[in-house]
Amino acid sequence: MDTNKLTGIHFLLSMTCTYECDHCFLYCSPRAEGVFSITDIESILRQARDLPNVKYVYFEGGEPFLHYPLLLRGAELCREYGFKIGIVTNCYWATTKRNALLWLEPLANIGVDDFSISKDEFHGSYECPEFTRNAYEAAKELGLPVGTITIDEPKIEHPASTTGQRGAPVVGGGVVFRGRAADKLTDGLPVTPLASFEECPHEELQEPSRLHIDPFGDTHICQGMSMGNVLKKGLVEVVSEYDHTEHAICGPIIEGGPAKLAEKYKVEVQQGYVDACHLCFDVRRKLLEQFPSELTPAQVYGIE
Repeated sequence: MDTNKLTGIHFLLSMTCTYECDHCFLYCSPRAEGVFSITDIESILRQARDLPNVKYVYFEGGEPFLHYPLLLRGAELCREYGFKIGIVTNCYWATTKRNALLWLEPLANIGVDDFSISKDEFHGSYECPEFTRNAYEAAKELGLPVGTITIDEPKIEHPASTTGQRGAPVVGGGVVFRGRAADKLTDGLPVTPLASFEECPHEELQEPSRLHIDPFGDTHICQGMSMGNVLKKGLVEVVSEYDHTEHAICGPIIEGGPAKLAEKYKVEVQQGYVDACHLCFDVRRKLLEQFPSELTPAQVYGIE
């Protein structure tokens, strides 16, 4: 892979979360295991400086505020090394505005370039809307560039055809059916035949511009699909050695979508799927034992 293509590193700081959202790509929950060490964060950030176009570093999860000292030190290191900083949170900690100010002021002093609040009906934070409101107001007061991430509920749509008649039902909304969403949110939704899914509509599998790295060192091209382990090899080595044509999972998907992946490995599948991610996730989960290095960690597939 051309290392110049990579512009962002996303630390999955912890796989643990205060909530257990139905749409979570990573199957995070209070029971999920895995948290970064500061040693590994510092090592990866040092290596990221050798990748010429990496500008942004995000701290996500799981819920990154569960390991607040680690989050603060990671942000400080990013500032020292010249990276822009992004953080994504569900705001479980913002029980009052005054508390939110207490949590956010050190981050504001470091300097955060993007502070994103998860807020929709699928997030546990929706049960306590005052938490996200407190965090939003505190962030604005402190001058943090704050925004919200909202996932729309899946809905059945009937697109109009060129003849003016309504077309076959499809699924609209913002949910992508991978991770827990593939198991929790697909019942009753219209499906499309397998042969329709001949490409990956969401990820840059050939030369990704951003990578998610989990606490175990897995470098995710897409959640649960790794190009290598940066704790066993260096980050620069993992990125530069990645060849999509040689990757057991990415190669077939690039060639012909998740339908091709199922065909290549003769995976038994359903008659239809809600979207390409739904099919891809199902096929990949059935290939876990065959490709443990490429499809990892197992908990992303709902296997504790």
